[in-house]
Amino acid sequence: MMRRISSRQNPLVARFRELARARGSGSEILLDGEHLVEEAVDAGVRLETVAFAERVLDSRADHDNLIARLERAGAQLVRVPEQVLTAMSPARQPSGIVAIARVHAFSLDDVLNAQPPLILMLAGIQDAGNVGAIIRTADACAATGVIATDGTADPFGWKALRGAMGSTFRVPTAVRQPIGATLARLKRSGITLLATSPRNGKLLDECDLSGPVAIALGAEGPGLSEEIAASADERVTIPMRPPVESLNVAITAALILYEASRQRAQDRHVALR
Repeated sequence: MMRRISSRQNPLVARFRELARARGSGSEILLDGEHLVEEAVDAGVRLETVAFAERVLDSRADHDNLIARLERAGAQLVRVPEQVLTAMSPARQPSGIVAIARVHAFSLDDVLNAQPPLILMLAGIQDAGNVGAIIRTADACAATGVIATDGTADPFGWKALRGAMGSTFRVPTAVRQPIGATLARLKRSGITLLATSPRNGKLLDECDLSGPVAIALGAEGPGLSEEIAASADERVTIPMRPPVESLNVAITAALILYEASRQRAQDRHVALR
């Protein structure tokens, strides 16, 4: 039978609350929502504890399959009243299912060794929702990896995970990477670094994105640092009609990745479908 927790003071509730504030120093992550939990199961992510609101269990019978899969995977399952689930969930409007899982930590080498490299380098992007959306697009456009440098929102924080909708489990993502060491490693690996720029760069449709390439995306306001811009092999600009001068960083990533995937599909006759 599924274990029931009725007190907000239960140590397990406190553990969920701590992960909601900040991811643990190790591989622990917090998942919010049925879709994300299902994506984790499909990806073979190790789920330790999954909590279901009683209203969810009582109102829907189609959770039986998910529950059976979680039990086979060895997850601890608990049922909780609504007020306890609210304490465990980081969301303002809890979905009714939250989980604690453990993920594999990818190194910079893991990301750079994928062939042929199509990498996103996130430098100082602090909005977790944007980070998640970028990883989702990276997955959709067959990018081979993501590098989140120091100062970037944690791709494995609950908000970014929710924004990525499960893509973080499929796209190798290295976190907390020092900028200087990352730039040096890209150069040694022979990977072309493209710096996004709102103006004065090569127009997107004129850039060759078919080879080994890393696309640097900067913070929502200031953009890329001078260190990254100076290290880039080329600057790329998305043409925009005046008076628009810039786009949201996740939209910028989507446009560039789509162009990269289009070029690669033509060169290698590889379809995304």
